[in-house]
Amino acid sequence: MADWLTITPPLVALAIAVWTRNVYWSLGIAIWLSETLIASFNPALGLLNSIERSVEVLGGGGNARILLFCLIIGALIEYMRRSGGIQGMVDWLVRSGAASTRRRAGTVTALTGTLIFVETNISLLATGIMGRPLFDRLKMSRERLAYLIDSTSAPVSVIILLNGWGAYVLGLISEYELGNPISVLAATVPLNFYALLTLTGVFLTVMTDRTIGPMKQAEETSRAAAGKTHMADEIPPGRAMDMGLPVAVLVLGALGFMFWTGEGNLLNGSGSQSILWAVCLATAVAFVLLARSGREEKGKLIDTGFKGMGDLLPAVAVIFMALVLGASLKALGTGEVLGSLASGFPLPWTLPAIIFVVAGLASFTTGTSWGTYGILVPVAIPLAMGSGVPPSLALAAVLGGGVFGDHCSPISDTSIIASFAAECDHIDHVRTQLPYALMAGAGAVMLYLAAGLLS
Repeated sequence: MADWLTITPPLVALAIAVWTRNVYWSLGIAIWLSETLIASFNPALGLLNSIERSVEVLGGGGNARILLFCLIIGALIEYMRRSGGIQGMVDWLVRSGAASTRRRAGTVTALTGTLIFVETNISLLATGIMGRPLFDRLKMSRERLAYLIDSTSAPVSVIILLNGWGAYVLGLISEYELGNPISVLAATVPLNFYALLTLTGVFLTVMTDRTIGPMKQAEETSRAAAGKTHMADEIPPGRAMDMGLPVAVLVLGALGFMFWTGEGNLLNGSGSQSILWAVCLATAVAFVLLARSGREEKGKLIDTGFKGMGDLLPAVAVIFMALVLGASLKALGTGEVLGSLASGFPLPWTLPAIIFVVAGLASFTTGTSWGTYGILVPVAIPLAMGSGVPPSLALAAVLGGGVFGDHCSPISDTSIIASFAAECDHIDHVRTQLPYALMAGAGAVMLYLAAGLLS
């Protein structure tokens, strides 16, 4: 099979997503096409293998935990909403002056997304839960909220590497003779140009209260629809603690469980286990707070939780399909084909920029930065060592490129989660975030070319 054919399934997915604005069709057809190519162009066998690939993905412990986490978070959100905690938190932020203006609301949201660096899903969901009613009150678009939480969670996680990201990357580079792998990993922080530029862009957007491109249009539409009622507004305000306490349990619990599963070392902790246990604990706390508030009949509390899960079921289905497509593309060899492109250029000083671009393409087409790291780190580190490029510079290019591709891709799992955390249309989120990501990406390429010349 020709190498170029391995790239067709993600390209087809992107084309269908943009054309139909239906992620289900785009992911489903891409999975079938990928499995058909694996099955030597047999479409019937490709359909059957798509089902088996889904079973295989669902059977993976990490994937199952992610999907279960996303369902249970729906119950957590519903319990906090029914208790009035979400609206109570918004009222408190406004009354205290912390989020009384558009700039302050954006700053609170961006800072929250920045401070919750332990796990991207927790950052996205906790910040999205808090931000939705806050942005509605101040006539700010949900697309802008999705941009803020998406463009803080992963960039911060890939800079402050005291989390699952750091542990994963450390494991990938530990097999190479790099002296002290931890020092190499730490040296990527000032060299992760895309992440740094993206965070700078987020805070510039917040402080200036200015938007560009499709985001500007989304903001104007949001202001024009100022009277629109959202679900959170239907519940009378309760106590801010009814949201603050469960969210604190969620974040601190995840951090504590990562220390525990890592036997005292955060980097060695299990991210998927920690976030699942933490969300179960936070949901139990929210359940008790709702029961004590008297706002819900005791016999209906379980039904309330299932309703919240049901509300997130379509989004969980999209995440599941994205995971299946990623697994199928890995079996097809899409990442390896893209990774091999990085070794075809003769000028060593261009290598960091090339690695960044290839990592972005790989993440864009496969929808996963972690999958990109698994494919490209084993390519980038030997290339860097053989060409005289500092390994930390090449590694930073892979890390930043993976996040860049995620931010541009409509099949990215983190972008999908950001969309449903903000409760906005997924394609609208990708479309409005794209100009910001492309500007940061172009700046990163320039800086990697300069760094390559100076190294």
